[in-house]
Amino acid sequence: MRALGVLDRFLSRWVSRLAQALLWSSVAAGFYQVMARFVLQSPSAWSEAWTRASIIWAVMLGISLAFRQGAMLGVDLLHNLLAPRKARLLEHLVLAIVVCFLGFLVWIGADMTWRVRFQTTPSLGWSISWIYLSIPVGAFLSLLGALAYWAEDSRVPYVETV
Repeated sequence: MRALGVLDRFLSRWVSRLAQALLWSSVAAGFYQVMARFVLQSPSAWSEAWTRASIIWAVMLGISLAFRQGAMLGVDLLHNLLAPRKARLLEHLVLAIVVCFLGFLVWIGADMTWRVRFQTTPSLGWSISWIYLSIPVGAFLSLLGALAYWAEDSRVPYVETV
């Protein structure tokens, strides 16, 4: 179990760094796009496609970090109305549904990635499957994060706010 904890922290750290780097690169490419278009009067063909692709990847990677923290799994209203034992059962039910959905998303995303492998983005000249690959990769990492959260069982008790 200790090795899994080390792997989980390592993976979370690198996914976070990659998502941040992709987000920064999208900001830089978007800034360049605006400068090229309005200051240099010479619009760039690649910057919009890169901005879009890097934001998609950053979001799909960032979602996995949210799942790891349990931030995407709340059913607060119903949870607060239930007794502690039933609330815990609700948490397990929600996690089971999320795991099934993410598994389905990995499968469908991999299928879509495979289907579009021969299409290219005109401005970047890459296979569009590199962009579609963010779906199964992000869903798989989210699945790992949700399972790690579930296995950790360190749920912070809900506190009702006034």
